[in-house]
Amino acid sequence: MIQIENLSFGYSRKKLLYKNLSLTLGEGSIYGLLGKNGAGKSTLLKNVVGLLFPTEGTITINGYSPKKRLPSFLQTIYFIPEEVNVPGLTIHKYMNLFSPFYPGFNKEQFFNYLDQLDIKDQGKLNTLSFGQQKKFIIAFALACNTKILLLDEPTNGLDIPSKIRFRKLISSVLDKERMIIISTHQIRDLDNLIDRVVIVDKGELLLNASITEIAQKLCFKTVSSITDKTKILYTEESLKGLSVVMENTEDEDSKIDLEQLFNGITENPEKAKAIFQ
Repeated sequence: MIQIENLSFGYSRKKLLYKNLSLTLGEGSIYGLLGKNGAGKSTLLKNVVGLLFPTEGTITINGYSPKKRLPSFLQTIYFIPEEVNVPGLTIHKYMNLFSPFYPGFNKEQFFNYLDQLDIKDQGKLNTLSFGQQKKFIIAFALACNTKILLLDEPTNGLDIPSKIRFRKLISSVLDKERMIIISTHQIRDLDNLIDRVVIVDKGELLLNASITEIAQKLCFKTVSSITDKTKILYTEESLKGLSVVMENTEDEDSKIDLEQLFNGITENPEKAKAIFQ
């Protein structure tokens, strides 16, 4: 479990990126951490893994304080940054060098994941394209079988077939003891993958809810006109009429549109809080 209590962080004390942020995340879920560019998603993940330290507040992960960077903590968590850098090593040499740091590493799984992501052994890893390097790191991270996996913009650099393989692979590895957090602004890449949504904006937590809860609280549909604006969280013109996100007072079933959800939550945070309180 990740417990963040009253976290404040800034690269200078005069300008805080986060102020008094509190958030609890549990095992057995794939979280989508959504936010605009510059909203501090990467910074939050780096605080969680212990690469940056809060100016105030605490982060506790399964009893550990990340800033201490204890080996017993680091072997339980894996962080893939947006920009990956791989050394001039072959796949086997990389595995032999880095896998001993992770007691749960499974060699058979690793090569299976490489195959699923269509990574071929072509010599040194640094000769691969950026997208191939990223898929290699994803395969290695999954094979480490850490309890917590943090991925920052993992679909950047991936083509459409690779994004499909990525979603299938991530959804297949989740179990009740594992937590996966995917930070992205490419919201549509998370469709049908995540089961919880976390939205941050301007240093504030705007939403932490399950897909089930969102479907119960909100309705996503297309209408020709709007008669009651008090229930509307977001509207967007489309070829078929007005696409709306509105309070689900009639217990309707609808398909969640993550992009429209994000726009509605960030544009009307107070109304969203009232709906999800």
